[in-house]
Amino acid sequence: MGKGGSRDLIQGTLDMLILRTLRRGAMHGYAIATTIEQRSGDELRVEEGALYPALHRLEVAGLLESEWKLSETNRRAKFYRLTPEGEKRLTDDASNWDRLVAAVARVMEAV
Repeated sequence: MGKGGSRDLIQGTLDMLILRTLRRGAMHGYAIATTIEQRSGDELRVEEGALYPALHRLEVAGLLESEWKLSETNRRAKFYRLTPEGEKRLTDDASNWDRLVAAVARVMEAV
């Protein structure tokens, strides 16, 4: 993930990052990807081939809603927003992530 390593997202984290990004408000796919990249200090890269299937999966699961609108460049784009179910999932996922990160840190510190 850092310099010299892979910038690809760890499997299973993309959904959580999408949900967290959409907590800020409705966005289209490209804006979601660039926001994740920028907020990670360009350490995480979100490929279209992973992003759009994830957005579709989250929408089908009822965690996102979408509508077609004009983007800031005056192009038609699908804007996604968090549903109440998506907000709950984000809270649960963030809690699980915190536990996972703490557990990995304990293993890495073990002598």
